[in-house]
Amino acid sequence: MIARTSLSRFMIPIVAATCLLALAALTIAALTTGEVSMSAATALAAAVGFGDRGDVFVVQEFRAPRLVAGVIAGAGLAAAGAVLQRLFRNPLASPDVIGVTGGASFGAVIVLAAGASQSAIPLAALAGGMFAALALGAIGWKSQLSTARLVLVGLAIQAGLAAAVNLVIVRFPKELAGSAMRWTAGSLYGRTWPEVSGAAIGCVLVMVLLYAQYRTLAVLDLGDDSAGALGIGVDSARLRLLITAVAMAALAVAISGPIVFVALAVPQIVRLLCGPPTPVTLAVTALAGASLLVAADFTAQHLLPVHGLPVGVVTTTVGAPWLLWLLVRDSSPATRRTT
Repeated sequence: MIARTSLSRFMIPIVAATCLLALAALTIAALTTGEVSMSAATALAAAVGFGDRGDVFVVQEFRAPRLVAGVIAGAGLAAAGAVLQRLFRNPLASPDVIGVTGGASFGAVIVLAAGASQSAIPLAALAGGMFAALALGAIGWKSQLSTARLVLVGLAIQAGLAAAVNLVIVRFPKELAGSAMRWTAGSLYGRTWPEVSGAAIGCVLVMVLLYAQYRTLAVLDLGDDSAGALGIGVDSARLRLLITAVAMAALAVAISGPIVFVALAVPQIVRLLCGPPTPVTLAVTALAGASLLVAADFTAQHLLPVHGLPVGVVTTTVGAPWLLWLLVRDSSPATRRTT
């Protein structure tokens, strides 16, 4: 056990450095690759406003906002997934499984399909995500469900909200419904600086709140009786953490659409490599999520033969087998005996 802990501590800086290097390489690739190709020096200069006007326009108005949106969404989804999995004590409890991203999508699609301002999308997504979390919490509190059954309820909520999103898309005009349908596939295409800056500010504030509550989450890991004995209001603490994690996920979904797999798998991969969760590993999880989503978006944009493929298609292709493996593993007799 001591050797395992020492190895995990040794792995934390390695994983963090690897993610940073990968993100740096992906940043250069994302800024230089496209119909207008340019060198790394030219792209980096254009990013800060120097060089040819055309290069500056392409980098600052198209490539940089998309890149920053990927970083924010990936980090936010991964951090939210880490907190929710720990809060529910279930590896399946990610925002895209328990209904949070479905609620955020529902709120955002209503705004898109109604032709409202793009600036209203983050607030609508946040309201929709909170609605899904409230529904999940109300059902769980009333029925006194276990955390495992809550995940199943979340799956049902997610499916119901997906059906509602499809109904909204079908009922609205084609030109408005088309943009909503593209958004629901999970895409970073067409992100603008007003959208990105608003989501970035919100995610940073919510991340600060997550860190402020992270010690409480560690106490809750000891069990309800022990946490209560240490002066923690268990129900109120869980509610605050749930609201904070849902807000983080909803803000991320607001700029990327309902992208799956990132919040589900990244926290588990980081935990496997870096050991038990700590505030440091939460930061590494956010960094890994940002790297993964930017890599998936670059793959969808430049490495696949289908032009304009949404990044959500790439993450779904990888995430579906992962979710199936988790379900099989958690239902196996060996797993049930160890838990």
